[in-house]
Amino acid sequence: MQRVLIYLLRRDLRLADNPIFTEIAHLNSQSKKPFTHLLPLYVFPANQLEVSGFLSSDGEKSPYPEARSAVGGFWRCGKLRAKFMAESVWDLKQDLQKDQSDLILRVGTVKDVVQAVLDGYRGRDDAEVHGVWMTGEKSWEEQVEEQDVKKMVEKDGKEFQLWNDEKYFVDDRDLPFKDASELNDVFTSFRKTVEPLREAPRQELPLAKKLPSLPDFIPEQAKPFAIPQSLKDTIAALNKPLDADQQLKNAPTLPEGAESAHPFVGGSKPGLDRIKHLIESGAMTSYKDTRNGLLGLDFSTKLSAWLALGSITARQVHWRLVDFEDGKGDVGKNAQGYGKGENKGTAAVRFELLWRDYMRLCTFKFGRQLFWLDGYRQDPSAANKFISSPYSHSTNQKNRQGVNDEDTRIIVERFLCGRTGTGLIDASQRELYLTGWTSNRARQNVASYLAKRLEIDWRLGAEWYEMNLIDYDVSSNWGNWQYVSGVGNDPRGDARVFNPVKQAVDYDPEGAYIRAWIPELRDAGTDPESKMGVFQAWRLPGGEKHRLGLEGVEWVEQPLIKIDFSMNRRNNGGPRGG
Repeated sequence: MQRVLIYLLRRDLRLADNPIFTEIAHLNSQSKKPFTHLLPLYVFPANQLEVSGFLSSDGEKSPYPEARSAVGGFWRCGKLRAKFMAESVWDLKQDLQKDQSDLILRVGTVKDVVQAVLDGYRGRDDAEVHGVWMTGEKSWEEQVEEQDVKKMVEKDGKEFQLWNDEKYFVDDRDLPFKDASELNDVFTSFRKTVEPLREAPRQELPLAKKLPSLPDFIPEQAKPFAIPQSLKDTIAALNKPLDADQQLKNAPTLPEGAESAHPFVGGSKPGLDRIKHLIESGAMTSYKDTRNGLLGLDFSTKLSAWLALGSITARQVHWRLVDFEDGKGDVGKNAQGYGKGENKGTAAVRFELLWRDYMRLCTFKFGRQLFWLDGYRQDPSAANKFISSPYSHSTNQKNRQGVNDEDTRIIVERFLCGRTGTGLIDASQRELYLTGWTSNRARQNVASYLAKRLEIDWRLGAEWYEMNLIDYDVSSNWGNWQYVSGVGNDPRGDARVFNPVKQAVDYDPEGAYIRAWIPELRDAGTDPESKMGVFQAWRLPGGEKHRLGLEGVEWVEQPLIKIDFSMNRRNNGGPRGG
């Protein structure tokens, strides 16, 4: 009788520094094994991404509702993130195949798939389920999945184990508190409790080898879905329903010469290669000085997409930095700072890794409040402060601020398309839609613009980012949107308002970023007045507007907001860097 351990993977898509694979390999090396075979299982979750593209034929209908967001009705996962996710899944699948194992792919809700697998083994005389192991997460949907799986497994009298999620910087077991309610609501106060950061992470775990083989029998995918047999076909299945509904009527097109700042491939090896490149190129050392950039590959680490899926871990980043700082090994041997200890760049990288930890812990503390309009603060004025979503009302109604929903819908669609008339906002929104990435500096400005200048339900922006961002992480995305919108744990709350014109002057003084993503402004002059027209197109001199063919263009003539700013009068502003 084969005794099968099911390892249910979600956002822990790696062999190295993975405590579950490490323990499985250890137990497999013993003479008396608690289980004889391993079934690594990954589910494309029907509630978080649209799975109708996996239907076995066009005549079939999905048993699940479309995977759309609650407020705006956007797809919960867009094409570019779906592609990176598929690459990450197939990268692990191929790694496991090299060790005579595999990653079995299934489609449905986690609850339905696990139940089908348990049912498939029940009553067999050649194999039985020993138990189910999975990594615990702090977000609400994932915790519901964990509770559902636990109930099913224990109902069958099998072993269920929920493991610590060890992809973060500071291990949960080393935090200075035991209960999430004790987490300080101010990041700086939390940071001081775990400093010095260079000494905070645990050692990384070695690459797991010699795993148990797959069981001879594996329950099939439940109808009406079919599992693709290649990465290419997996991506095609994920994209099929999204291609049929593009969301935007006036979607931007890729400008000539514009290049993605995130042209990366999913998977552990590409993620680890990226860390190596950042060290060897000197980008880790210079990170503190460059992290607020807008254009290029190496001004920021761009490790977040791999971290979000658990293809790499924060402590893998940390220990490679330690080797560089201590002058161990050849990686970065010729880079500035090698063997000279922690520098301001590597310290800043650790700071940002801890910020990711903190956003996750806030999710654990506040639970479903992560998705509430009034946020962590439970701000009673939020309902009147924000114009509600135009997608949840009929167009002849007026929302709480007395603004017609049709007018709001038009404003939101201009915002999503990058046609607001504010250069930095529009460049970022177009870059996001076309490449699945935009810088942290731009993200903060976009969030502030929607929530504090347009005063529109910030959750529309968070959902749009969820759909489009390759590096989407539930805690980082929703927590940071709350922070900037004034309903989260920013101590300054409503008082912190970004001026996107000043920010463009500070971080894109020649308008290079805006010109790259808004080709209509690419040939604008470089004199002071024309440059101000790049930052806000309505300020283009009449002759320049005519020369560029922008007369009568809506976002030029009728910007959503005209922001008062001139080059010789620079306002104060700007929250923490990104």
